[in-house]
Amino acid sequence: MKKIALFSTFIILLASCRNAETYDATGIFEANTVTVSSETSGKLVVFSVDEGDSLVAGQQVGWVDTLLLALQQKQLHSQQLSTKKSSPDIAAQAAALRSQIAHQQNECDRIARLLANGAATQKQSDDANAQLRTLRGQLEGLLSTLDKNRSSITESASALQYQQEQIEEQIRKSRITAPITGTVLQKYAEQGEYATPGRSLFKMANLNDIYLRSYFTASQLAHIRIGQPVTVIADFGGDEQYEYPGQITWIAQESEFTPKSIQTQDTRANLVYAVKVSVKNDGRLKLGQYGEVRLGNAE
Repeated sequence: MKKIALFSTFIILLASCRNAETYDATGIFEANTVTVSSETSGKLVVFSVDEGDSLVAGQQVGWVDTLLLALQQKQLHSQQLSTKKSSPDIAAQAAALRSQIAHQQNECDRIARLLANGAATQKQSDDANAQLRTLRGQLEGLLSTLDKNRSSITESASALQYQQEQIEEQIRKSRITAPITGTVLQKYAEQGEYATPGRSLFKMANLNDIYLRSYFTASQLAHIRIGQPVTVIADFGGDEQYEYPGQITWIAQESEFTPKSIQTQDTRANLVYAVKVSVKNDGRLKLGQYGEVRLGNAE
Protein backbone atom coordinates (compact mmCIF):
# COMPACT_ATOMS: atom_id res chain seq x y z
CA MET A 1 0.00 0.00 0.00
CA LYS A 2 2.84 2.39 0.81
CA LYS A 3 4.45 1.66 -2.57
CA ILE A 4 1.16 2.37 -4.34
CA ALA A 5 0.74 5.62 -2.41
CA LEU A 6 4.30 6.71 -3.24
CA PHE A 7 3.81 5.81 -6.90
CA SER A 8 0.56 7.80 -7.02
CA THR A 9 2.27 10.80 -5.45
CA PHE A 10 5.07 10.55 -8.01
CA ILE A 11 2.56 10.50 -10.88
CA ILE A 12 0.78 13.57 -9.51
CA LEU A 13 4.06 15.47 -9.11
CA LEU A 14 5.15 14.47 -12.62
CA ALA A 15 1.84 15.70 -14.04
CA SER A 16 2.18 18.94 -12.12
CA CYS A 17 5.68 19.44 -13.52
CA ARG A 18 4.41 18.84 -17.04
CA ASN A 19 1.54 21.30 -16.57
CA ALA A 20 3.99 23.89 -15.29
CA GLU A 21 6.02 23.42 -18.45
CA THR A 22 3.09 23.90 -20.84
CA TYR A 23 3.78 27.64 -21.11
CA ASP A 24 6.83 29.90 -21.21
CA ALA A 25 5.13 33.21 -20.34
CA THR A 26 1.76 34.61 -19.36
CA GLY A 27 -0.07 37.84 -19.99
CA ILE A 28 -3.29 39.66 -20.74
CA PHE A 29 -5.06 40.10 -24.06
CA GLU A 30 -5.11 43.72 -25.22
CA ALA A 31 -5.91 45.73 -28.34
CA ASN A 32 -4.88 49.05 -29.83
CA THR A 33 -7.70 51.41 -28.88
CA VAL A 34 -8.70 54.70 -30.49
CA THR A 35 -10.52 57.41 -28.55
CA VAL A 36 -12.70 59.61 -30.75
CA SER A 37 -13.01 63.20 -29.55
CA SER A 38 -15.04 66.19 -30.66
CA GLU A 39 -13.26 68.65 -32.93
CA THR A 40 -15.79 71.48 -32.62
CA SER A 41 -18.10 73.03 -30.06
CA GLY A 42 -21.85 72.60 -30.09
CA LYS A 43 -24.80 70.43 -29.20
CA LEU A 44 -24.68 66.77 -30.19
CA VAL A 45 -27.69 66.83 -32.52
CA VAL A 46 -27.22 63.17 -33.49
CA PHE A 47 -25.06 60.59 -31.72
CA SER A 48 -26.11 57.04 -32.58
CA VAL A 49 -23.39 55.02 -30.88
CA ASP A 50 -23.81 52.23 -28.35
CA GLU A 51 -21.22 50.08 -26.63
CA GLY A 52 -20.69 46.89 -28.60
CA ASP A 53 -21.61 48.43 -31.97
CA SER A 54 -19.52 47.34 -34.94
CA LEU A 55 -18.44 50.30 -37.06
CA VAL A 56 -16.73 50.63 -40.42
CA ALA A 57 -13.94 53.15 -41.00
CA GLY A 58 -15.46 56.43 -42.20
CA GLN A 59 -18.97 55.55 -41.00
CA GLN A 60 -20.79 58.63 -39.71
CA VAL A 61 -22.33 58.13 -36.29
CA GLY A 62 -23.36 61.67 -35.40
CA TRP A 63 -22.76 65.36 -35.84
CA VAL A 64 -22.48 68.56 -33.83
CA ASP A 65 -24.96 71.39 -34.45
CA THR A 66 -23.80 73.40 -37.49
CA LEU A 67 -26.67 75.92 -37.86
CA LEU A 68 -24.55 78.97 -36.96
CA LEU A 69 -21.77 77.78 -39.27
CA ALA A 70 -24.23 77.36 -42.15
CA LEU A 71 -25.55 80.92 -41.61
CA GLN A 72 -22.01 82.31 -41.54
CA GLN A 73 -21.28 80.45 -44.76
CA LYS A 74 -24.31 82.01 -46.49
CA GLN A 75 -23.31 85.47 -45.28
CA LEU A 76 -19.78 85.06 -46.62
CA HIS A 77 -21.13 83.80 -49.94
CA SER A 78 -23.33 86.91 -50.29
CA GLN A 79 -20.39 89.18 -49.43
CA GLN A 80 -18.26 87.44 -52.01
CA LEU A 81 -20.86 87.90 -54.76
CA SER A 82 -21.26 91.57 -53.84
CA THR A 83 -17.50 92.07 -53.88
CA LYS A 84 -17.11 90.46 -57.29
CA LYS A 85 -19.88 92.64 -58.73
CA SER A 86 -18.05 95.77 -57.54
CA SER A 87 -15.04 94.89 -59.67
CA PRO A 88 -14.56 97.65 -62.31
CA ASP A 89 -15.08 96.99 -66.02
CA ILE A 90 -11.75 98.32 -67.21
CA ALA A 91 -12.56 98.08 -70.92
CA ALA A 92 -15.83 100.02 -70.55
CA GLN A 93 -14.37 102.76 -68.37
CA ALA A 94 -11.37 103.23 -70.65
CA ALA A 95 -13.43 103.21 -73.86
CA ALA A 96 -14.18 106.96 -73.81
CA LEU A 97 -10.52 107.91 -73.37
CA ARG A 98 -9.43 105.49 -76.07
CA SER A 99 -11.96 107.11 -78.41
CA GLN A 100 -10.58 110.59 -77.61
CA ILE A 101 -7.04 109.37 -78.17
CA ALA A 102 -7.98 107.89 -81.55
CA HIS A 103 -9.68 111.17 -82.54
CA GLN A 104 -6.69 113.24 -81.36
CA GLN A 105 -4.31 110.96 -83.26
CA ASN A 106 -6.25 111.63 -86.45
CA GLU A 107 -6.11 115.36 -85.68
CA CYS A 108 -2.34 115.20 -85.23
CA ASP A 109 -1.97 113.36 -88.54
CA ARG A 110 -4.17 115.95 -90.29
CA ILE A 111 -2.18 118.90 -88.89
CA ALA A 112 1.07 117.15 -89.85
CA ARG A 113 -0.11 116.97 -93.46
CA LEU A 114 -1.18 120.63 -93.40
CA LEU A 115 2.18 121.60 -91.89
CA ALA A 116 3.96 119.79 -94.68
CA ASN A 117 1.97 121.78 -97.26
CA GLY A 118 2.49 125.05 -95.38
CA ALA A 119 -1.16 125.32 -94.43
CA ALA A 120 -0.57 124.98 -90.64
CA THR A 121 1.90 126.34 -88.12
CA GLN A 122 4.40 124.46 -85.99
CA LYS A 123 2.58 125.65 -82.85
CA GLN A 124 -0.63 124.00 -84.00
CA SER A 125 1.26 120.73 -84.51
CA ASP A 126 2.97 121.00 -81.10
CA ASP A 127 -0.32 121.75 -79.34
CA ALA A 128 -2.04 118.78 -81.00
CA ASN A 129 0.76 116.38 -80.05
CA ALA A 130 0.80 117.73 -76.47
CA GLN A 131 -2.93 117.07 -76.22
CA LEU A 132 -2.38 113.53 -77.49
CA ARG A 133 0.31 112.91 -74.88
CA THR A 134 -1.99 114.24 -72.16
CA LEU A 135 -4.80 111.90 -73.19
CA ARG A 136 -2.43 108.93 -73.30
CA GLY A 137 -1.16 109.81 -69.80
CA GLN A 138 -4.73 110.00 -68.52
CA LEU A 139 -5.44 106.57 -70.02
CA GLU A 140 -2.34 105.10 -68.44
CA GLY A 141 -3.26 106.55 -65.03
CA LEU A 142 -6.85 105.33 -65.36
CA LEU A 143 -5.75 101.81 -66.31
CA SER A 144 -3.30 101.71 -63.38
CA THR A 145 -5.98 102.85 -60.92
CA LEU A 146 -8.58 100.44 -62.24
CA ASP A 147 -6.09 97.56 -62.21
CA LYS A 148 -5.18 98.25 -58.58
CA ASN A 149 -8.85 98.45 -57.64
CA ARG A 150 -9.60 95.18 -59.37
CA SER A 151 -6.59 93.49 -57.71
CA SER A 152 -7.75 94.73 -54.30
CA ILE A 153 -11.29 93.49 -54.96
CA THR A 154 -9.94 90.12 -56.17
CA GLU A 155 -7.87 89.77 -52.99
CA SER A 156 -10.92 90.61 -50.87
CA ALA A 157 -12.96 88.00 -52.74
CA SER A 158 -10.16 85.46 -52.25
CA ALA A 159 -10.06 86.23 -48.51
CA LEU A 160 -13.81 85.64 -48.32
CA GLN A 161 -13.34 82.37 -50.21
CA TYR A 162 -10.72 81.25 -47.69
CA GLN A 163 -13.13 82.08 -44.87
CA GLN A 164 -15.80 79.99 -46.57
CA GLU A 165 -13.37 77.10 -46.88
CA GLN A 166 -12.58 77.41 -43.18
CA ILE A 167 -16.29 77.26 -42.41
CA GLU A 168 -16.63 74.20 -44.66
CA GLU A 169 -13.77 72.53 -42.79
CA GLN A 170 -15.45 73.28 -39.45
CA ILE A 171 -18.69 71.80 -40.79
CA ARG A 172 -16.78 68.73 -41.95
CA LYS A 173 -15.22 68.37 -38.51
CA SER A 174 -18.70 68.58 -36.99
CA ARG A 175 -19.44 65.17 -38.51
CA ILE A 176 -18.47 62.38 -36.10
CA THR A 177 -17.09 59.35 -37.93
CA ALA A 178 -15.37 56.10 -37.01
CA PRO A 179 -11.61 56.38 -37.66
CA ILE A 180 -11.13 52.60 -37.94
CA THR A 181 -13.15 49.46 -38.49
CA GLY A 182 -13.85 47.93 -35.11
CA THR A 183 -16.09 47.69 -32.06
CA VAL A 184 -17.21 50.44 -29.68
CA LEU A 185 -15.79 49.65 -26.23
CA GLN A 186 -16.96 52.65 -24.21
CA LYS A 187 -19.29 55.60 -24.73
CA TYR A 188 -18.60 58.88 -22.94
CA ALA A 189 -21.38 61.19 -24.19
CA GLU A 190 -25.07 61.15 -25.01
CA GLN A 191 -27.14 62.80 -27.71
CA GLY A 192 -28.21 66.29 -26.69
CA GLU A 193 -25.13 66.99 -24.58
CA TYR A 194 -22.76 69.85 -25.37
CA ALA A 195 -19.50 68.89 -27.02
CA THR A 196 -16.28 70.86 -26.80
CA PRO A 197 -13.02 70.41 -28.75
CA GLY A 198 -11.04 67.57 -27.24
CA ARG A 199 -13.92 66.04 -25.30
CA SER A 200 -13.88 62.24 -25.58
CA LEU A 201 -17.02 60.82 -27.19
CA PHE A 202 -16.32 57.09 -27.47
CA LYS A 203 -13.51 54.55 -27.56
CA MET A 204 -13.20 51.72 -30.05
CA ALA A 205 -10.78 49.00 -31.10
CA ASN A 206 -10.33 46.39 -33.78
CA LEU A 207 -11.07 43.17 -31.88
CA ASN A 208 -10.26 40.93 -34.83
CA ASP A 209 -6.53 41.57 -34.51
CA ILE A 210 -5.50 41.68 -30.86
CA TYR A 211 -2.32 40.84 -29.00
CA LEU A 212 -1.24 39.18 -25.81
CA ARG A 213 1.04 41.38 -23.72
CA SER A 214 3.22 38.73 -22.12
CA TYR A 215 6.37 38.91 -20.02
CA PHE A 216 9.61 36.97 -20.46
CA THR A 217 12.59 36.75 -18.15
CA ALA A 218 16.05 37.87 -19.22
CA SER A 219 17.18 34.26 -19.60
CA GLN A 220 14.39 33.66 -22.16
CA LEU A 221 15.29 36.59 -24.42
CA ALA A 222 17.90 34.52 -26.28
CA HIS A 223 15.12 32.20 -27.46
CA ILE A 224 12.69 34.80 -28.85
CA ARG A 225 12.82 37.22 -31.78
CA ILE A 226 10.44 39.53 -33.64
CA GLY A 227 8.45 37.63 -36.26
CA GLN A 228 8.83 34.31 -34.42
CA PRO A 229 5.72 32.07 -34.50
CA VAL A 230 4.49 30.92 -31.10
CA THR A 231 1.47 29.25 -29.58
CA VAL A 232 -0.99 31.31 -27.57
CA ILE A 233 -3.18 29.51 -25.05
CA ALA A 234 -6.38 31.23 -23.95
CA ASP A 235 -7.65 30.25 -20.52
CA PHE A 236 -11.44 30.28 -20.15
CA GLY A 237 -11.40 28.86 -16.62
CA GLY A 238 -11.41 25.30 -15.41
CA ASP A 239 -10.00 22.93 -18.00
CA GLU A 240 -11.34 24.93 -20.95
CA GLN A 241 -8.38 26.18 -22.96
CA TYR A 242 -7.91 26.96 -26.64
CA GLU A 243 -4.71 27.27 -28.62
CA TYR A 244 -4.12 29.96 -31.26
CA PRO A 245 -1.21 30.60 -33.63
CA GLY A 246 0.56 33.80 -32.68
CA GLN A 247 3.53 35.86 -33.76
CA ILE A 248 5.90 38.03 -31.77
CA THR A 249 5.61 41.59 -33.09
CA TRP A 250 7.38 43.66 -30.42
CA ILE A 251 9.94 43.17 -27.66
CA ALA A 252 10.59 45.86 -25.05
CA GLN A 253 14.07 47.33 -25.01
CA GLU A 254 14.03 47.89 -21.26
CA SER A 255 13.11 45.60 -18.41
CA GLU A 256 10.48 46.28 -15.76
CA PHE A 257 9.46 44.82 -12.44
CA THR A 258 7.26 41.76 -12.79
CA PRO A 259 3.56 42.79 -12.56
CA LYS A 260 1.79 41.17 -9.60
CA SER A 261 -0.77 39.53 -11.87
CA ILE A 262 1.87 37.87 -14.06
CA GLN A 263 3.37 34.42 -13.44
CA THR A 264 6.72 33.36 -14.82
CA GLN A 265 8.50 30.03 -14.95
CA ASP A 266 11.19 31.52 -12.75
CA THR A 267 9.24 32.87 -9.79
CA ARG A 268 12.42 34.45 -8.48
CA ALA A 269 12.66 36.78 -11.49
CA ASN A 270 12.15 40.39 -10.42
CA LEU A 271 12.74 41.92 -13.83
CA VAL A 272 10.96 40.88 -17.02
CA TYR A 273 10.62 42.14 -20.60
CA ALA A 274 7.24 42.91 -22.11
CA VAL A 275 6.51 41.17 -25.41
CA LYS A 276 3.53 41.61 -27.74
CA VAL A 277 2.21 38.51 -29.47
CA SER A 278 -0.33 39.17 -32.23
CA VAL A 279 -3.32 36.82 -32.37
CA LYS A 280 -6.19 36.50 -34.84
CA ASN A 281 -9.37 36.60 -32.78
CA ASP A 282 -12.10 34.09 -33.65
CA GLY A 283 -14.61 35.94 -31.49
CA ARG A 284 -13.96 34.05 -28.27
CA LEU A 285 -11.03 36.10 -27.02
CA LYS A 286 -11.88 39.07 -24.81
CA LEU A 287 -9.79 42.03 -23.74
CA GLY A 288 -8.35 41.61 -20.26
CA GLN A 289 -8.55 37.83 -20.51
CA TYR A 290 -5.67 35.75 -19.17
CA GLY A 291 -3.46 33.90 -21.65
CA GLU A 292 -0.24 31.96 -21.93
CA VAL A 293 2.54 31.72 -24.49
CA ARG A 294 4.37 28.59 -25.52
CA LEU A 295 7.43 28.92 -27.73
CA GLY A 296 6.47 26.85 -30.74
CA ASN A 297 3.69 26.63 -33.34
CA ALA A 298 0.15 25.66 -32.45
CA GLU A 299 -0.72 22.20 -33.66
